[in-house]
Amino acid sequence: MTTVTDFFGCNVFNETVMQARLPKSIFKSLKKTMAEGTALQPEVAEVVASAMKDWAIEKGATHYTHWFQPMTGITAEKHDAFIAPGADGKIILEFSGKELIKGEPDASSFPSGGLRATFEARGYTTWDPTSYAFVKDDSLYIPTAFCSYGGEVLDKKTPLLRSMETINVQALRILKLFGKEVTRVTTTVGPEQEYFLIDKAMYKERKDLILTGRTLFGAKPAKGQELDDHYFGNLRQRVSDYMKELDEELWKLGILAKTKHNEVAPAQHELAPIFGTTNIATDHNQLTMELMKKIADKHDLVCLLHEKPFAGVNGSGKHNNWSISTNTGENLLEPGKSPKDNTQFLLFLSAIIKAVDEYADLLRVSVASAGNDHRLGANEAPPAIVSMFLGDELTTILEAIEKGETAQATVKAFLETGVAALPKLRKDTTDRNRTSPFAFTGNKFEFRMLGSSVSIAGANIVLNTAVTEVLQEFADRLEKAAEFEKEVVAIVKETMANHKRIIFNGNNYSEEWVQEAARRGLNNLKTSVEALPKFASEKSVALFEKHGIFTKAEVEARCEIMLEGYAKTVNIEALTMLDMAKKEILPAVLKYNKEVFKTLKVKKELDLNISLEKEQAYAVKLSNLTESLMSKIDELDNILLETKNYDEIEELAKFFREYVFEAMQTLRVVADELETMVSAANWPFPTYVDLLFYV
Repeated sequence: MTTVTDFFGCNVFNETVMQARLPKSIFKSLKKTMAEGTALQPEVAEVVASAMKDWAIEKGATHYTHWFQPMTGITAEKHDAFIAPGADGKIILEFSGKELIKGEPDASSFPSGGLRATFEARGYTTWDPTSYAFVKDDSLYIPTAFCSYGGEVLDKKTPLLRSMETINVQALRILKLFGKEVTRVTTTVGPEQEYFLIDKAMYKERKDLILTGRTLFGAKPAKGQELDDHYFGNLRQRVSDYMKELDEELWKLGILAKTKHNEVAPAQHELAPIFGTTNIATDHNQLTMELMKKIADKHDLVCLLHEKPFAGVNGSGKHNNWSISTNTGENLLEPGKSPKDNTQFLLFLSAIIKAVDEYADLLRVSVASAGNDHRLGANEAPPAIVSMFLGDELTTILEAIEKGETAQATVKAFLETGVAALPKLRKDTTDRNRTSPFAFTGNKFEFRMLGSSVSIAGANIVLNTAVTEVLQEFADRLEKAAEFEKEVVAIVKETMANHKRIIFNGNNYSEEWVQEAARRGLNNLKTSVEALPKFASEKSVALFEKHGIFTKAEVEARCEIMLEGYAKTVNIEALTMLDMAKKEILPAVLKYNKEVFKTLKVKKELDLNISLEKEQAYAVKLSNLTESLMSKIDELDNILLETKNYDEIEELAKFFREYVFEAMQTLRVVADELETMVSAANWPFPTYVDLLFYV
């Protein structure tokens, strides 16, 4: 019987494969590049390319592709065959070091935010040797970075790698002061992925799901998630079969898929991997989302990754479990047995506290999207207010340091079950907080605001860079300090005094917290349109330029791309809504009106001396709602015409949010009420009951 250990990573050009196929000197050089970020030598690339080609061909590959992550938020690939003309009309199979290192995809049709004109088409991809190549669908996939002919960064991978390098440099400075012999520090991430599965046949009957990924219409079903019976519940057989195949395909690609379960909402599920280096985790999450969709299709299912595919039930997020580790195996966010005495941990913790407080707006921007606006703050996800949960133990320690007092050791307790046969369980020193946007969970922070469909690169670029800035400030102070230990304590004390407003261990879903956050001076950027311009603020530009992540032009371009993406998303949704309302809902409602009034007319003509008061009232309500539906359709139509009056992208995005989105909401209210009145036989597409409670 084949076990997971037999096939795990079988389609990955990983270290085991490299060691077996590469000369020792070449493997050693490549390993150093991967582990320490040293420059790759051309002669090394040539040997690696040849070995990689032979291995891929043995796996059935006929093509290779430079796999990159443009600012669309998804991946891109152009496939070239290994074939080259040989003698006598035959072919040979070639793949050079140059082809491994460099590709030239057309860069004119990807978002650039004005960095590139349409006629400026040349772009370059360059191999990221720190992320393993792999074989999929008969092609060798080579993870790469992507830039334009002029050197402008056009992807999410390049700035992510830059942010990882900057935090490495500053963290090493501090660790050196602690006497640690460390040569590399990396950030690690384990992104938990939430998603919905629905029946494919029903999906094909919903134009809104096909075009927008979410339902634009849908009355609330009699049963939703009120009974909490879906969370961690038994898996439907179709879903279980799907998850089994998904796990196997992910494992073949070396992706450490660990946990799978039903989520809170009906038809909602989650997959959680074991953490990995941030750039590899980003690559793996993109692959995970792609395979989720492809494998669902094979099981006559559709995987929905939209943040809010169904109104009235929980939406989907992506929890970004972030930490910092050394090449010696140390987790810098591990408190140890006595956190109060672990000054290195407390210093790094303080850096994160200060970074999150000072750059809270940037963190909010990093999760902004039209889809996530439906989810944040909806009693199912953290609010748009950025705050941190540390738990009672760490908060108490930091408060004691702030006051100049000696922190008391936390008493270790056991969980009392009251059942003698059950083993004693040691309790953790603090509870978890699932409502916090940025929660400490033992040896990492869980950034819970990310939307389910987005690349995790954006959030981690901001997080890495913000923490880098503070680590650099701390390192500068500590290197000049006369007494190192005293200066560490002073830094921790100052951080608490100046930034403790960002720490909140209570219920982030409550209205009381919204009011308290305002008193603390924390921003509540409720919508993406409010948040996104912050990305191009002077403070933001200064941060990114200082650490070499983006130029000012690249920051402004990304801000424009995100605002434009928001406007285009809402526009597509509005047009889809109008199309469905005009061509599907309205004809169905008019047909049902005809049936109701025809029945009423027949009863009247029979003159049976029976009361028709209720039926007449029903018919009048149906008629009035139908008229209201037509009015709301006209209103949305007219408002969309006004979008042509806006040339400036920020103003256009605001108009879409304030007017188009609101008009869509009012149209939906009427249509959804009509759904509750029109017979099931007359309603033109599957309802929420059909979609969420399929067999």
